[in-house]
Amino acid sequence: MTDAITDIDTLVVGAGQAGIAMSEHLSALNIPHLVVEKNRIAEAWRSGRWDSLVANGPAWHDRFPGMRFDADPDSFIPKEGVADYFARYAEKFNAPVRTGVTVQRVTRNAGRAGFTVETSAGAFQAQRVVAASGPFHRPLIPAIAPTSDVIHQLHSADYKNPQQLPEGAVLVVGAGSSGVQIADELQRAGRQVWLSVGPHDRPPRAYRGRDYCWWLGVLGLWDAATKEPHKEHVTIAVSGARGGETIDFRRLAHQGIRLTGVTRQFKDGNVQFADDLQENIRLGDENYLSVLAAADEWIANNGADLPEEPEARRFAADPECLLNPVRELNLADEGIHTIIWATGYATDYSWLGVNCFDEQQRPVHHRGVAKEPGIYFLGLPWLSRRGSTFIWGVWHDAKYIADQIAIQRNYAAYKTNDGIPLNAHQLG
Repeated sequence: MTDAITDIDTLVVGAGQAGIAMSEHLSALNIPHLVVEKNRIAEAWRSGRWDSLVANGPAWHDRFPGMRFDADPDSFIPKEGVADYFARYAEKFNAPVRTGVTVQRVTRNAGRAGFTVETSAGAFQAQRVVAASGPFHRPLIPAIAPTSDVIHQLHSADYKNPQQLPEGAVLVVGAGSSGVQIADELQRAGRQVWLSVGPHDRPPRAYRGRDYCWWLGVLGLWDAATKEPHKEHVTIAVSGARGGETIDFRRLAHQGIRLTGVTRQFKDGNVQFADDLQENIRLGDENYLSVLAAADEWIANNGADLPEEPEARRFAADPECLLNPVRELNLADEGIHTIIWATGYATDYSWLGVNCFDEQQRPVHHRGVAKEPGIYFLGLPWLSRRGSTFIWGVWHDAKYIADQIAIQRNYAAYKTNDGIPLNAHQLG
């Protein structure tokens, strides 16, 4: 396709879970649109994850309302199964998706409505643009990373399996869901692993017969509109691996993983760690116990018949690496030949040349409706609630945005009936 396409009402950029959800709701409202995707549908689930990854939530929960997984509802779906689910979902309502199209630049038209969208497939004209590419655009490796070629370094986005790494021990920096799962996999594969643990929340995978996703629902936490104070950047350590399990750093240490505090700097072949491991583990335990307490209170208040689980509050003995944390290591002496940076991602909206960002280039929006009229964001953390980046959460956010688009289209199609203005919210 090389010819310019004009008069697209709404262009959706990205065909992952956000883009497919957006397309479903736009289709339901009969709003003409096109979804463009530079790779395949839900490609990040296929090539942007390690081989053994499974969804972090059970199949009954991590899905769109309109279609179930063909699997045990309590199982955790492998990444390829999640990607296939979105591809099938798009087929279900014949989503207008064009793959192999990279969006290069979006600019507002001068003196006329809409935007010019430059792509690898030519120029598009769109009245509205939805940035549905999610939050994981650019893997972040901190500036403290050593510059030596002796150490093999990669981001968790590029990790696939233990076999791809050179021989030797591995330092995993970052103990959110990705870091702990990768560290666990490497240790089980026979590697010596050091895991650098920062501040984190570590909820129970399940408690008293219910998965954590269920507890977040009944406790009303999925729909929380704002983060708790001082937890704006805290990572979550949770896993669906091996049928789902609570992340327990003491267990990982007794298993053979050596824990350290936050990685501070590399100098002269050494790596130095902050003296914060014990405090990070303590606060993680505190978060874990607070969830159990909230669940117990809910059970008591509602008279729910759920089995007691006293063993959930029993922790293993503190391992040596927690009792006497290591502050510095010599990489060569420990045989560490690889560093995996499980340090998150940054957004990259350099292609979006419109006035809807703050000084730090973060999108300025309300529930996904940008301050720049006609621009919308979908799939970002806390877009409207805690659940906004989860599969079901992005579906609900997409519905809200589709409704806002419909309202604006109705205002643009303003008509009168015998001289009496019609309510633009109600126009069909």
